[in-house]
Parts: sequence; C-alpha cells; structure tokens
Amino acid sequence: MAHRGAAGSVCILKFVALLVALSPELLFLGAEVQLRDNGYNGLLVAINPQVPENQNLIPSIKEMITEASFYLFNATKRRVFFRNIQILIPNTWKANNYSKAKQESYEKANVIVTGWNGVHGDDPYTLQYRGCGKEGKYIQFTPDFLLNDDLTAGYGSRGRVFVHEWAHLRWGVFDEYNNDKPLYINGKNQIKITRCSSDITGTFVCEKGLCPQENCIISKLLKEGCTFIYDSTQNATASIMFMQSLSSVVEFCNASTHNQEAPNLQNQMCNLRSTWDVITDSTDFHHSSPMDGTECPLPPTFSLLQAGDKVVCLVLDVSSKMAEADRLFRMQQAAEFYLMQIVEVRTFVGIISFDSKGEIRAHLHQINSDDDRKLLVSRLPTTVSAEAKPSICSGLKKGFEVVEKLNGKAYGSIMILVTSGNDELIGNCLLTVLSSGSTIHSIALGSFVVQKLEELSHLSGGLKFFVPDKTNSNSMIDAFSRISSGTGDIFQQSIQLESMAETVEPHHQLKNTVTVDNSVGNDTVFLVLWRTGGPPEIVLFDPDGRKYYTSDFITNLAFCTASIWISGTAKPGHWTYTLNNTHHSPQVLKMTVASRASSSAMPPVTVEAFVDRDSTYFPHPMTIYANVRKGSYPILNATVTATIEPETGDPVMLKLFDDGAVVRKTLGN
Repeated sequence: MAHRGAAGSVCILKFVALLVALSPELLFLGAEVQLRDNGYNGLLVAINPQVPENQNLIPSIKEMITEASFYLFNATKRRVFFRNIQILIPNTWKANNYSKAKQESYEKANVIVTGWNGVHGDDPYTLQYRGCGKEGKYIQFTPDFLLNDDLTAGYGSRGRVFVHEWAHLRWGVFDEYNNDKPLYINGKNQIKITRCSSDITGTFVCEKGLCPQENCIISKLLKEGCTFIYDSTQNATASIMFMQSLSSVVEFCNASTHNQEAPNLQNQMCNLRSTWDVITDSTDFHHSSPMDGTECPLPPTFSLLQAGDKVVCLVLDVSSKMAEADRLFRMQQAAEFYLMQIVEVRTFVGIISFDSKGEIRAHLHQINSDDDRKLLVSRLPTTVSAEAKPSICSGLKKGFEVVEKLNGKAYGSIMILVTSGNDELIGNCLLTVLSSGSTIHSIALGSFVVQKLEELSHLSGGLKFFVPDKTNSNSMIDAFSRISSGTGDIFQQSIQLESMAETVEPHHQLKNTVTVDNSVGNDTVFLVLWRTGGPPEIVLFDPDGRKYYTSDFITNLAFCTASIWISGTAKPGHWTYTLNNTHHSPQVLKMTVASRASSSAMPPVTVEAFVDRDSTYFPHPMTIYANVRKGSYPILNATVTATIEPETGDPVMLKLFDDGAVVRKTLGN
C-alpha cells in the first residue's frame, strides 16, 4: 500500500489469506506480463462491471501508467519501463469502437479498478501474501483515487503511487513504514523514526507543540501524543517504498541507505534485506541490463478492449474410456448442475460431444429462463461410443465452429473441456487454440491424460482440474462450480456453500448444517446426488424450522439427482439436511448447495484458493493460499480447512491459522 505524506494519515494493509475446501487444482491466474528488451508487455488493467461508466477513468489510467513508466525507468537505473498496456472495459459500458477482448478477463487482470475497497477506503493496495521476492495477485485502485486530484496531496502523483504498488506486485517487496509503530526506541535508548532512509528529515511534535526528541521518551516508553512531521522539502532520494510522495524521492533503499532497525514489513518479511537488494535479485534483473545512452524510452501504448457476449461451449468426451469408473455419469451430474445453476443468465451455451470426431449436440442457445436451462440439459450426451481413442482437437474444432456462428469469431468464448483420453495429438491444435481467442478450462478424468492437455489451458489462460476416479468424491461438481464467466461481477456469480460426499451404510444417514449468511440467499439450490438405487429420504430444515421432504425436490432419475430451489431469498441462518439411506446396500450420497448475492448493495462473502505450483515432489513443497473476503473487506478469525484430494489414497485435511496478516501452509511430498 502506498504511503500517504504528512498531509494525511498512513494506513497499513493487513493481508488476509485463508483456506477453503480445495479439491480441484487451482493456480495463480493472472495475465502474464513479459519483460522483453527492457520493456514490460501485456500488462492488463480491468475495470469492474459494477463501476459506473465514466470516460474520464480511461485517460486517468493512461496518464498514471505513462508517468509511472518514466519514474520506474529512472528508479531502476534505466533497467525497465512499461511498453504496452491493455485496458479491459466492462461490457456494461456502451460500445465505443473498442477492440474485442480475446482471452483477457477481469479475473486475470494485474491491475483492477473497483469501488469495493472495503476497509482500505480509497487507499491503493496490492494483494500479496506469498512472501519476500514473490509476485503478488493484483493491484487495486478505486475510481475515486483515479479521478479525485485532492487525494494526490497525500499520496503524491498517481504515477509514483503506481511504481510503489508495482514493486509490491512484481518483485515482492514490502512497505518500509509502520502506522502501528511509527516511532521506536533503539538499543541506545534513542527515539527513532520508522523510515527508510534515515536521511529523511522532519520535526518532533509533542502534546504542546514542537519539542526535542528526548521529551518524547518517558521511562523508555514513547509519550502519548508524540509524533514526527516530515519536512516538505527534502534532499533524501530514498525510498519509494517509504514515502513516494516526497518530490526528492526517486530511488529504492539500497544497502547503504536501508534502515535495518526499523520495525516494518520489509525487514520482517525479507530478513532485513533492502528493497533494492530484493529487486535486483529478481528474474527481471537477471535477464536485463541497463539501457545505453541518455534517451528515455517511448511512452507506453494502450489498447482498449471490451468483452462481448458471454459464450460458453461444453466439449465433452464420450469415448469408451468414459464408461470407466462412472466417468460419463459423474460428468452428466456435474454438467446438469452447471447448466441449471452455475452458468449466468444471458450466457450463450453450446454443447459438443466427441470421440474420434466431434458432434454438435446443441448450437448456441441463450439462457434467459429455466426452460432454456432444461433444454440444454436435455442435449447432454447419455451414452458412450465404442471408440477408445478420443480426438480432443476434433472436439475443440466443433466447439469453435459453434461459437463462431454468433459473431464470426471465437474471441472471448469459454470452452469447458472434459476428457479421460490419452490423446497424443493435442499438440496439433495448440496454435489453433491460441489464435482462436478462446479460453480453455480443462477437466481431466483418470490418470492417463497427457501433459499437452494442461498446455491447452495454460496457454489460453484457463483453469485446469484433475478429478480422481473416486465415487465418494464431489470433485467433478467442485470443478464445474469454480468456472465463472470471468467478468468480475460477483453479484451475478453462483457461490458454492456446501460440497459433501460420503458412503452411507444401509439405514444410516448423512447429516450436516449449512450456514447461509445475509449476503447470499438468492437463487439458492440444494442438490442431492446418488448412484445406486433410488433417491435417499431427504429432510431439509430451514432456520425457522420449516421442513422440506423428498417430495418437495425435483427428481431426475436418469441423472440420479434431486434438487430444490428456495423461492425468493433464502432465510439467513443454519439450514440442516438429513439424507437417509433406506436401501439394503451402501450408497454414495452427495450434497451441493449454491446461492447468489442477496442484494446488489452488499457484496457476498467469497473465497479464492491458489497453489503456487501444479505438482509437488520431495523436497520441493507446494504452498496453498486462500483469500476470504466480503467485497474487499477481509474476514478475520475464520475457521478454514483445505481438503487436498490425491490421485490415490484418502483426502488430506489441513487447517490453517488466521492471524489477520499472512497465513501459509506448506505441503511436503
């Protein structure tokens, strides 16, 4: 977070990284910024669709990053600058000859502009919780910060602020100030300022005005009301991570100017290393040298993009391997749930099945009602073919054919690819996928899917999931539930509240309680799934004690699902369900609960989970992160558990500690 100058207060961002039930494989997903010939290419700035249209925002963003480019170039001693930037305009704004977005989306943005800034007010900040030297998730600005020039009196110019936040995001350095401890006493009983560098000058102020610094100390404690006001005119050139608002500050603290005594996050997180030491140790600096000459680089160029219609195509494997381990059946259940609940209103949806060739099962159909959803469910594949070798490229080719009928191109579309096949020819369509402008989310079933499948997702900016062949797992539903439109409009997205799967012995029951808080409740669905026999006996209690029975649920015997949508807004509180196995043999029973925001005036509680690598082997651990928040407000003191499903063996449960700052759990082999 950028430091305000003496004219305003200083705020410290308290990072919250918590955990959730994590079955599918989730990676840090952001636009990949490339450094080439000293210039950063591909920086993505996205405006949240909830931000009202204001054409002044775009030139403000341009001016900020243009100024930042030159300031960064000088601060890094002619090492790096910004060459080209993409600005993603929400489709809620009127079209204005913007280029069509391809694989760019709000969820992948390096910089976001949103009005939901929670406890941070209009403070810019960077979400970083991976430790020293590690990239952060994104930088966040509010429209007010970008449009209200009065705020620059405290922060300094927006370009300087951007460089401060960029250092957080790109190089994993931390703030050199501390609002909670702006003054400290060193080992010589001297009062010192939490600053970097120590050359920054100012005046001590006590309760009755100016005073010598020794008057700020009472028995080695700082006197209440004692503070330090920085001089507006300085000679110190460092540091950008302390107070970029000072006009003299043009550098990062290095070994000679760094204050190792200061009780700040930079010293705490980076083992007393200076910011410049951490920055120069980055990959960026290992692969670049200072530019020759004295000329400045050209100003950055900007591309204005706008997302079009929301278009999704399910590309579903029906080769003979899908008959193994109930793969087709579990895919049917998950796809039905996706079509009936997850995919957003006004989305165009198509369905493709494929074995050695692709087949169009449903051309694009826009979802405007439940009847539209049911029509698409009726087009899902119900049988497997006799062919064992699936052709993923054939399935994707048919998918592109379907989505291109809407606007002539596949730009901005989403492909949800589900396959269990070992297709060695996937590489034949990698270039086609990249040029299509479509994002491929892959769901791999079984353990024989080749690495090229993951490349399809990675190169197109999509998610990748692995679903093990376990009947008592809800991983398939969880994977589909994770896939959203990517617009950033959390008020339209379905939020998963419960995912439970268990083998229930005859005449035993699966019972649990689901909490519906007041931020959700619209379009709430309880979905029960089973595999053998008929449906279980279902009893659902709402917070007021009202009962819903099996007869109140809509049953689909073909897909072995029973669902109930709660009319209006579901009552906040504890909902308790009981699933009784009335049969004479064990049943795998599953419950999934999902809902949407209850009001456009109050963002719902959401959880984002990430891993820092997609595989682990000794001695290299995998680290899991999660971010729990309500809008941008961090949710503190939450009890959160991660469920890690290995390919074989039982799930591993990890409980993380929440101290309101940084929470990390490192997994070994």
